[in-house]
Amino acid sequence: MSRQDQNLIIGLDIGTTKLCCIVADQQPDGRLDVIGIGTHPSRGLRKGVVIDIDSTVESMRMAVEEAEMMAGVEINMVYAGIAGAHIKSGNSHGVVATKNGEVTEGDIQRVLDAARAQNIPMDREILHIIAQEYILDGQDGIKEPLGMSGVRLEAKVHIITGAVASAQNIIKCANRCGLDVGDIILEQLASSEAVLTPDEKELGVCLLDIGGGTTDIAIFSEGHLKHTAVLAIGGDHITNDIAVGLRTPTREAEQLKREFGCALASMVNPEETIEVPSIGDRQPRSLARHILAEIIEPRVEELFTLVNREIVRSGFDEQIAAGIVLTGGSSITEGMVELAEEVFNKPVRRGPPQGIGGLTDVVASPVFATAVGLVQFAARNEKETTPHHFAPEDDGGFKKILQRMRDWIGDIF
Repeated sequence: MSRQDQNLIIGLDIGTTKLCCIVADQQPDGRLDVIGIGTHPSRGLRKGVVIDIDSTVESMRMAVEEAEMMAGVEINMVYAGIAGAHIKSGNSHGVVATKNGEVTEGDIQRVLDAARAQNIPMDREILHIIAQEYILDGQDGIKEPLGMSGVRLEAKVHIITGAVASAQNIIKCANRCGLDVGDIILEQLASSEAVLTPDEKELGVCLLDIGGGTTDIAIFSEGHLKHTAVLAIGGDHITNDIAVGLRTPTREAEQLKREFGCALASMVNPEETIEVPSIGDRQPRSLARHILAEIIEPRVEELFTLVNREIVRSGFDEQIAAGIVLTGGSSITEGMVELAEEVFNKPVRRGPPQGIGGLTDVVASPVFATAVGLVQFAARNEKETTPHHFAPEDDGGFKKILQRMRDWIGDIF
């Protein structure tokens, strides 16, 4: 992205299955138009974490080059997503006294600093601190206390932390591709930006972003993020089950899942058959599609059961009146919504990206929810700062980016 063209915002979804780069042009009225998209199979990632830098760099370079060719621009800076089982979150609370009987920006900063005063292990760093609500002299539910009169200011916040090394490796891979990293954004936050409506967030909703290696959970209530979690299970586990159960190569198992997979065996016609490639030089076999569904259903049911357990553990199971929203590449499998409704006993819908212009027919799929959300999230929180590089010999770009993340406090909602 050329320095003079500040209207372009690029999101880079670094997933276990694929890397996706989306180029969006921000219009004067704030609307975002997608003008380029590039995808490439992931190499060197496992469960959302970089395990092979060289392979990740190559996949990232291919995705970015494809997006550059489609958009006709040069990409220099991206907003990257981060995910993985290393992501942890929790709620915190801070209290301060206002200095002059009226809430100032300094008071808000101090109460948020008090709320984030926690013992964080040396190998972890705060990624996001999201203000949920403020309480002024006992009056709760305040979204913006600036300028209000009061002497006791409290803040409830949601704190998200991640492994320092995981974020450093993402920045390092991007820098090796010649890219600056504007910011690192939690992927379920990005997905929620793209697929959830304000009414759903207000009523209470649970977003499930089902990727290849992980399932990301985000619970909203009263318009605010209340809980986040990451489960180390995703679409790749379904693919592996198919490969083992049908004795077929993993690549063919993935293709079978996409073309003929169904998460609810009762929805499949017992008479329907599919051709299953064999391993080696053996001839393909003809099997009932119902058998494929019977392999997929138990794994998906297990996933939803684990998610339901996490929702109950969070304490917000009674506060998600809007139900469940499924997104991510694995959510497009037939029968996912129907099986989810049986497991959760709540309304369920599939969530494609919304609120985007340009190449809408290309990105109008849950597969691109995170990449589109990264662009939307960045557009809403973008500040005029210089992009940074990974520099292990000093504080470097990583600590500066983390400082920028902390500067987002109070601005996110």
